[in-house]
Amino acid sequence: MKRIILASGSPRRKEILNMFGIEFDIQTSDIVERVNPQESPEQVVMALAFEKGFDIASKSDAESIIIAADTIVYHEGIMGKPKDFDEAYTMLSELSGTEHYVYTGVAIIEACSDRKYVDYVKTKVIFKTLSDDTIKAYIDSEEAWGKAGAYAIQGLGACLVESIEGDFYNVVGLPISKVSDILSQQFGIDLLKGK
Repeated sequence: MKRIILASGSPRRKEILNMFGIEFDIQTSDIVERVNPQESPEQVVMALAFEKGFDIASKSDAESIIIAADTIVYHEGIMGKPKDFDEAYTMLSELSGTEHYVYTGVAIIEACSDRKYVDYVKTKVIFKTLSDDTIKAYIDSEEAWGKAGAYAIQGLGACLVESIEGDFYNVVGLPISKVSDILSQQFGIDLLKGK
């Protein structure tokens, strides 16, 4: 199997890819993530995923397949990662008792060739109505940091979620079913078989 590079420092994406027992390297991109407010959420995540993947592909050998992803939370606008307690509190308060969408752009690129595939996955997430105490307790757990929308569905944040419609792993940060399909159909790599 060709060398696979995950263009992400996210421990969650690493854990998801590790489930398949395949060997892969991790290289993080140096791009500055800029969001154009005029673009749709789909355009934003696909563009950022492609930029990350292209950055790593331009530094890699021809036998490498780069997997890059970018995830955002969208609720009346794009929600990034909270910078402090107040910002996390505001985000979770806005999500309380409502539905929002998680978008992940995926770019899979073969280094030193024109073979590339970019797509996205969208998942609806419905939050419970959260009390002030619940929001504060969750933020105090420190799980909100480094997470778009200030929560992690695969952790304590599962207690904030009423239901989801769509790909759970997309909300975690890597829609592995979509990644598997692209690798199989476009690059002849079968994750289930590890080759």
